Amino acid sequence: MTAATVPTTYERYDSTTIVLHWLTALLVAILFGTAWLWNNAPREWHLRSLEGVHVSLGIAFTAVLAARLAWRALAGRRLPAVAMPLGGWLSRLVHWALYALLAAQVALGFALRWLQGEDFGFFGLFQIPSPFAPDRAVAHQIEDLHNLFAWTLVVLAGGHALVALIHRYVLRDGVLRRMLPSMG
Repeated sequence: MTAATVPTTYERYDSTTIVLHWLTALLVAILFGTAWLWNNAPREWHLRSLEGVHVSLGIAFTAVLAARLAWRALAGRRLPAVAMPLGGWLSRLVHWALYALLAAQVALGFALRWLQGEDFGFFGLFQIPSPFAPDRAVAHQIEDLHNLFAWTLVVLAGGHALVALIHRYVLRDGVLRRMLPSMG
């Protein structure tokens, strides 16, 4: 199929799906950025406090992901895949891989914190205590997985964004507009 035969208009996702999508993307970027900064910035910058922000936003992310999955399962608007060779199959595979990585990151994040022997605090408002006894050796393994999955998620999401931009600027179809807020 050539770019000339690709439709230039598509239906749009509902506003809740769009908001949850972009909120997910924003939180992933902030979570990745805070973790990278506190682990890689010079010690004299004293950015270790970003860990508390990361943990609190991880709790918020958990709620957003749960809402997103519930909305998708119960009420969210589902649109047909793009009618391009491999487009539909590959698109579904990438989306399910992203959902799986997001859910795994939540589980690994909670397990890591708890196995380190630390509660989850949400901006000092409440604590979620650990149901496990600390186990530093297992926590270290989970931390390695959490980091690996984070990089995998960022690379896959970056590819997802790149393909959306290719649809917009190379193929010049309406695929990207399906997930953008309505402009009137």
